[in-house]
Amino acid sequence: MKNTQPDISRIPVLDAFKAIACLMIVLHHLAVYGPMSDVAYPLFPGLIDWLYQYGRLAVQAFFVIAGFLAARKFAPQGISLVASPLPIIGQRYVRLAIPYLAALTLAIACAALARGWMNHDSIPDTPSIPQLLAHTLLLQDLLNQDALSAGIWYIAIDFQLFALSALLLWLPRQVSFTARTIAPLLVTILALTSLFFFNRDQAWDKTAFYFFGSYGLGMLAYWAAHSRHPALWLGLLATLLAAALLVEYRDRIAVAGILALALGLSKPSSRMGSWPAFRPLAYLGRISFSVFLVHFPLILLVNATAFHFFPQQPVANAFGMLLAIGISILGGGLFYQWIESQSFSTKMHLLLPAGFLASGLLATSGIS
Repeated sequence: MKNTQPDISRIPVLDAFKAIACLMIVLHHLAVYGPMSDVAYPLFPGLIDWLYQYGRLAVQAFFVIAGFLAARKFAPQGISLVASPLPIIGQRYVRLAIPYLAALTLAIACAALARGWMNHDSIPDTPSIPQLLAHTLLLQDLLNQDALSAGIWYIAIDFQLFALSALLLWLPRQVSFTARTIAPLLVTILALTSLFFFNRDQAWDKTAFYFFGSYGLGMLAYWAAHSRHPALWLGLLATLLAAALLVEYRDRIAVAGILALALGLSKPSSRMGSWPAFRPLAYLGRISFSVFLVHFPLILLVNATAFHFFPQQPVANAFGMLLAIGISILGGGLFYQWIESQSFSTKMHLLLPAGFLASGLLATSGIS
């Protein structure tokens, strides 16, 4: 039967959040990883300091949106549709790993090129074999391996969160068929445990438990918005959020909570759900994952170019930062068209990890 449910992933407000979050992450990494930001700093120190400190909070938008969409796909009425978690977890790995490994291959090449023009601590070292294997399995942080590109910790955490939510939605079905309806309760319990315990302890920040509060807020916002009494459930969600912030205020949780409540108010049938209808923002939201994946290798090359030709000119480096934003969006658009949006054969699923490992070994051996 044809699915007549609206495509939540394309409602304008959702694309707007993804687009803004994507831009903030690019700007944050431009502020953190010099040398362009270091040279341009005297021109706008307040802005660079703000982006350095707060720009990273934008990643919370991706966690909330991912949870929102997971609830929509696997338990749209609060009733679990997950009959077997392993196949959908495997599909999620493939969905993430193909563009992720392609982007890491680009990152290895760009780092090698950047080393030719500058010596800077923002350039990742040539990869080791343990690094390559850990990245292929999305275990680099858990195995304490240095990242090959900035921000890729998010991909590993996203996969962990998806797997954990799939297991939570599957578990009630093992008790009885009617127990599928308690899936939102399990999500609520784990989200509250994350908000009040795991997220308050940095020792957990390499695991999904630390971030499940944000992801769970997205799931709960979806169910609240599509319940018979959305105002009541969104009010309860806001109360839980306020309690978590009273116990310990955290900017990341405040941002995640505000976004979750905003999504809860932005059903496709609502007026907010159709705003803002702005095509460039919608396009950037659609390609945001690709921009997220490729922006750091690209801004690394722009940094190296600016360092080589304009090592002491603040205005030239400020222009270079603006240029890096445009190149990141352009590169993300091309990456989306050529990699992320393509349907690859099973052979490609095997060849891409092999190609990534080969490129890393070439870089390690000094051939690249």
